[in-house]
Amino acid sequence: MNSPSERDERLRADLQSLRIERQPGPTQAKRTRPRGGSKGLRVAAVVATLLLLVLGVRLLRGSAVPVEIGQATAVDAGALEPAPVLSGSGYVVTGDRYVSIGVRVAGRIDRYFIEEGQSVRKGDPLVQLDDRDYRSGVERIEAGLALARANTALADAELRRGRALRKSGVISDQEIDVLENKSRVAHASVAQLEAELEAAHVNLEYTTLRAPTDGVVLAKLKEVGEIAVPGGFAGSGDLVRIANLSDMRAEVDVNEADLERVRMGGAARVTPDAYPGRHYAARVVKLYPQVDRQKGTLKVEVRILEPDDMLLPDMSTRVTFLADQPAPSSGDAAKTVLVPARALQRDNDGSFVWLVEEGRVRRTTVETAGEAGDRVRVVSGLTGGETLVVGEVPLEEGQRVAATAGG
Repeated sequence: MNSPSERDERLRADLQSLRIERQPGPTQAKRTRPRGGSKGLRVAAVVATLLLLVLGVRLLRGSAVPVEIGQATAVDAGALEPAPVLSGSGYVVTGDRYVSIGVRVAGRIDRYFIEEGQSVRKGDPLVQLDDRDYRSGVERIEAGLALARANTALADAELRRGRALRKSGVISDQEIDVLENKSRVAHASVAQLEAELEAAHVNLEYTTLRAPTDGVVLAKLKEVGEIAVPGGFAGSGDLVRIANLSDMRAEVDVNEADLERVRMGGAARVTPDAYPGRHYAARVVKLYPQVDRQKGTLKVEVRILEPDDMLLPDMSTRVTFLADQPAPSSGDAAKTVLVPARALQRDNDGSFVWLVEEGRVRRTTVETAGEAGDRVRVVSGLTGGETLVVGEVPLEEGQRVAATAGG
């Protein structure tokens, strides 16, 4: 048992520890906290913060992040459309361009047999010129030819009689020579008039303009009653313009930097601006031999494989060049995996997707090979049937997720 003196000493020591020492100063006094109190409070605050952080992380890891999900689908490679590699705006043209039909002989326009937009076949009449002068010319030559043939018949008869008389010694050789020359001249006159008659028939035929090829009438360039003359400047003698719509094409200017994506015979797709829902399969048939220096582009033509009446010359259109289809194969190699385009993520390490397995995500690296509509081809990393996170959501490896909608 402690003595009273020992208890008093401890009490005084405790009181001494509780004593507040004042700093020297004339008017101000500061209270000092018990030794070690400030440090203890700081330690307690740090510990509490750490506990809250740990608790927050555990809560976050324990709760599922809502995400939109989609499916990776394995399809037959041959059933997919080729992936687009380049596109540009152009115009619909015809393979033979426009055929302007002018007169071969001068004349007044009597009538048109056609109207704009009418389809014509090769040889169909288009325009009729006044042919009275040419018809009378034919008749005049025919009359002259008949006279020449009559003179030829007379000269031949005289030559035959002269030869008979020469055998009898009635006429001389010189007279026979004159008769033979007269006969030859008569025959030459007939041949000359026959040639002139043929030319007159051709000129008469030229008074009717006919279609040189199948096509559609684009425009009538002169009116009935006007005088049409052959030749002239800037096509002044042209009467009708037609286009052969059986060979429809589209032309587009391709930048030099993109020429490596275009090749002869490559597949393309033509979409008219007037009918954005209609698509026409096409093939590259012409790469022009010269680049436009000012624009830095090369003109490219594609032939529309199955044109219809909806396509018209000079119509604005969009030309999309397509990638080559992979060679057909057998087994699993004939399958292609498609994933929603929004499921594909990219960073410095390449392309990847978030794979959902048992409610948690796992990062999976993939290799892609172009687009197919709103989906992306995946050639490695997936086999088809996997569930993927769609959209850009901040995620970590192994984090829990909950599906909100199908992708």
